[in-house]
Amino acid sequence: SMASREELYNGVVKDARLDQNFMVLVLLSAVVAAIGLASDNVAVVIGAMVIAPLLGPNLALAVGSALGDRSLMLQAAITNFVGLGMTLLLTIGIGLLWEFDALASEELLSRTEINLAAIALALASGAAAVLSLTTGLSSTLVGVMVAVALLPPAATVGITLGAGKFDLASNAALLLAVNIVSVNLAAQVVLLLRGFRPRTWHERKTATQSVKITILGWGLMLAVLTAIILAAN
Repeated sequence: SMASREELYNGVVKDARLDQNFMVLVLLSAVVAAIGLASDNVAVVIGAMVIAPLLGPNLALAVGSALGDRSLMLQAAITNFVGLGMTLLLTIGIGLLWEFDALASEELLSRTEINLAAIALALASGAAAVLSLTTGLSSTLVGVMVAVALLPPAATVGITLGAGKFDLASNAALLLAVNIVSVNLAAQVVLLLRGFRPRTWHERKTATQSVKITILGWGLMLAVLTAIILAAN
């Protein structure tokens, strides 16, 4: 059954907030991810995904768009931007200070390989995230799935930039972009298919327009990124 719209909306609004809790979790997960990536420790990378709070603002963006709720979309976009920005700044710092061998870490290198499987994983993560929201699957599990897609590549961009490995950094940045776009596109499409829309006719008109523009926008971005990846491979 569909979780009640109000419940869903209130949960998402809470997760989109840029508060102290969010910032602390971003800082912790970024540090943990950087350590896991630099020292090639898969368990540590998974630990970082568990605490990463990046799921909230991405889902809030999709829900805001589905409802044509501009202020929620803006809040979610800001929280997302700050979360990723903090992750990048912190991990660039770690990359500058820590002498590690980037080419010796499988965990790190796997975040610099871009292929169509990465796109499929990110699309699945976004779809699962919204399904969990609307059906009540374990949000921890899904949070980890989305963190798989967002946090490690973001941390990889940072530490490889800090270490001066610009080829690896640009690949990781491409993967991060693909993942952000895919997660949001899939989330948006699932909300549409599940019939998640505003109650009143007037709001529905705005929302329908907002959904069309958003899906078209994310879809175009994904097409461009996919073309870049195919050209690179």
